[in-house]
Amino acid sequence: MPDLSVISICGSLRKGSYNRIVMNLLPGYAPAGLKITEAPSFADFPIYNADIQNSTGFPAPVQRLAEAVRAADGVIFVSPEYNFSIPGGLKNALDWVSRMPNQPFAGKPIALISAAAGILGGGRMQYDLRRCMIFLDAITMNKPEIFIGNAPARIDDKTGQIKDEQTIGFIKQQLEAFAKFIVEHGPKR
Repeated sequence: MPDLSVISICGSLRKGSYNRIVMNLLPGYAPAGLKITEAPSFADFPIYNADIQNSTGFPAPVQRLAEAVRAADGVIFVSPEYNFSIPGGLKNALDWVSRMPNQPFAGKPIALISAAAGILGGGRMQYDLRRCMIFLDAITMNKPEIFIGNAPARIDDKTGQIKDEQTIGFIKQQLEAFAKFIVEHGPKR
């Protein structure tokens, strides 16, 4: 397998979020040849407004994220569910990047992970994020899916570690599958 460079995007801006903890641990769970680094933050994106885009162009933070997506072999979203859907900041980031010329997500392999306190583990967020990726012509991996329900019992927010071996096993399986998915479905090198 060729060396693959993947970026991860956390849907929560909170430093101690369960999803950020999971995202931070991904490089250590990745198989050989899969390098995972955090994407540039969307924390400084203004609320999407076509007037801003039309008058001053795309803000520098938007351009940085778009370029990181373009340069990556794949993208892993690790996000909570807010009000049965995608967190507002992440949705705003997608709204900005979706308007970039030479659409960064087109043909890009995508994997999804979510962690939440509830038993569904962020499933509704993943459903909505999949729909956004369809519109952006991304190629979202269907299985294996990772929904980390009851996150406080599985993730230790004090130590920043996952304390459930089964969850770690699922994540490792997904990352191995994602590496193969990128090779099979991603842009040809």
